[in-house]
Parts: sequence; C-alpha cells; structure tokens
Amino acid sequence: MFSVKDKVIVITGASGLLGRKIVASLKTRDAKVISTDITFDNQLDDDFILDITDEDSVKSVVTDIVKKYGRIDGWVNNAYPRTGDWGKKLEDIPFESWRKNVDMHLNGYYLCCQVVLEHMKQQQFGSLVNMSSIYGMVAPDFSIYEGTAMTMPAAYSAIKGGINNLSRYLASYYGHCNVRINIISPGGIYDNQPDAFVNKYNKKVPLKRMGQPNDIMGPIHFLLSDDSSYITGHNLVVDGGLTIV
Repeated sequence: MFSVKDKVIVITGASGLLGRKIVASLKTRDAKVISTDITFDNQLDDDFILDITDEDSVKSVVTDIVKKYGRIDGWVNNAYPRTGDWGKKLEDIPFESWRKNVDMHLNGYYLCCQVVLEHMKQQQFGSLVNMSSIYGMVAPDFSIYEGTAMTMPAAYSAIKGGINNLSRYLASYYGHCNVRINIISPGGIYDNQPDAFVNKYNKKVPLKRMGQPNDIMGPIHFLLSDDSSYITGHNLVVDGGLTIV
C-alpha cells in the first residue's frame, strides 16, 4: 500500500523542518528523492539549488532533473519563503512586507506548478502536492496566542487560501492529462513553541495534541502513490480534528 518505490519525487524546501522529514521518509520507501532548496548545509549529488521565486531557476532545475532522471513522477511544493519581519501583528505589517511575502510564497508555488505541470502534461502522468494549512481554510483563534509573543501572520492565511483554490483550478485544468494536483493542510506542528501556546492549542484539538512531522508522512506517501490515482483537487486535512469543532 502507498508504494512510492522507484518514483522520482522532488521536494522543495527540503532543508526545513517538514522538508527534511519528507525526504527521509520517502527514501525509506525506496523513492528516488531529489531535494531542492535555496541553500544546503551539506549539498549531496541529488540536491539542487532552487529559488522558487526565480523563473530562470525553476525552469533550469526542472530541465536538469528531467535530463538526469528522465522524468518527474511526483513534486511536493513545501518551500516556506518569508521576510525577516515575518510574524508581526496585522497593524504592524508594512505593506511592502505583505506584498513581498505573497509574491515569494504564493507566486513561487504558482511558478513551480506552471513549469512542472507542463512537463507532467507531456509525460501524461504525475502527482503534485501543495503543502497548505488549516489557516487557508479557517480563521485562527487568537486566544491561543495570549501570553506569548506569537501570532498567526495575516499573509499566511491569504497565501494558503490562494494555494488551495489554485490547486483546485490546476486539478481541473490538467485532469485530462492524467496529472493530479492535491493539497495537504496540516494543523499546528509542534516546534518547541511556548508552553502557554501548546497547552491552549492541545485543549482545542479533539486528539488533544499538536501534530508531529511524522503525522504528515502517510498522507504525502498516499497522494504521491498510485493508490490515490482517482483523487485530484482534494484537500487532505491533517489536524487532529481541530477544524471539525
């Protein structure tokens, strides 16, 4: 079940918290995993420097991957570009910061989709997964941030909501090519957040805990595998039940 054996799968943002886990998890299932990111601490043979905000970079990397490996079976848009002032409260966000974050993240995902999906159309197969968030679906409960310096950045909700509907559009557009586009929307992933936040968050979740990176791996394997061959345009929510209550 959920076999990705020998599939050529590209991960963007491969050096990040989720990216590293996705790469490692797919490798344990014998996928041929290509890591891409804007920088690597220790670049390996299957690692490609990729700036998702740069059209030439995206086109060049996709061309080089196809030339080296012959095809792209799967692509996971997981990169998380953001400005240095990311995380400010709404009233403190400079408009230029808002503009830049939307441009880097939403438009970067669009650019990757445009280039990769056209290649998959020529192949007449492929599965692309866009990493989104429950905050592309619902508004945050700001009470869980009380007592901390944290907030949910306004641009994040706009970006992820845009990715969700872009993905549905693309699934409809490329369906006749046997190319599938799906979304994974995680809830909060534990990353050493303050106890005050974690405790409040856990109380809201039916499963009473934040997500762990490993909770996202099964859904990714599923959507990249042939076991999901009749699923496209779907938003697979992985949030411990938070959005049902």
